[in-house]
Amino acid sequence: MPANHRFRSDMSPGVIRVQAARIGPNVETFVDVLMRNRRHPEQAYRACLGVLKLARSYSKDRLDAACERALEINAHSYSSLNSILKNGLDRQRRDPAPDGPAITHQNIRGAGYFH
Repeated sequence: MPANHRFRSDMSPGVIRVQAARIGPNVETFVDVLMRNRRHPEQAYRACLGVLKLARSYSKDRLDAACERALEINAHSYSSLNSILKNGLDRQRRDPAPDGPAITHQNIRGAGYFH
């Protein structure tokens, strides 16, 4: 086996999930989604290891909150998660989307216009 592949010989999706679960439940879910979005789970190892490495730079609570936010907005990539942490969006709560129309204006036709 080539030297640059040897470090992955002891890796498995289960091992990565266990390491992610130690950080937090949302991190485990995020890592699981990363692996499920690839044809082969091994293709997501680098991204998953990057997510786990973020726990060294940021606290476990912040990483877990950032993973929760990334899952809410369907941002399933390492770069999106890193951006959430860099910009401090994990500390802000998202406002729920309004149920009504995005804008109200006299020039916007309603459902009654189309009959």
